[in-house]
Amino acid sequence: MREAILLFALAAAVCAQQTRREIVNAAPTPAEDAKPNSDQVPDVYALSGHFERVVILRFKYDVDLLAGIEKMVKQEKIRNAVILSAAGSVRGYQVHQVSNRTFPSKNMFVKDPTAPADLIGMNGYVINGKVHAHITLANPEKAFGGHLEPGTSVFTFAIVTIGVLDDSVDLSKVDDKTYR
Repeated sequence: MREAILLFALAAAVCAQQTRREIVNAAPTPAEDAKPNSDQVPDVYALSGHFERVVILRFKYDVDLLAGIEKMVKQEKIRNAVILSAAGSVRGYQVHQVSNRTFPSKNMFVKDPTAPADLIGMNGYVINGKVHAHITLANPEKAFGGHLEPGTSVFTFAIVTIGVLDDSVDLSKVDDKTYR
């Protein structure tokens, strides 16, 4: 019996494909990570704009989700936009999540190229042509998510909806952790 349990545990470990790696996401300099909040930067600020158009992207089987979004952002000449939603499924994924509470920030990259999941949501931004997307995935045990990374491969299909903003909206500071 003991040998059977050990054999089962070994087989489960061999079949498991999930990997994790943590990296430090330091600002350009240690001084920028250590600086206090500035009275010159508001606690919160508002940006207003209008959608010029809404672009719906449809992905087929086995396409890399992030690469496809980046390709279409370039092709559609999208400078600034809001990622509004997504639906579909994936064959495997890679995401990263913040993994600490003090500067410098750290990111935990979680990759499982063999884990199917439903794509139940996506949000984020396109800022000066750069995609900053967050996804929510679900399997029968849990929902989970993080920043979309290369290696998230579409299964049945995926649909991503993007609201393209007019050029008067300046999103350049919204994801800058040093603007504080």
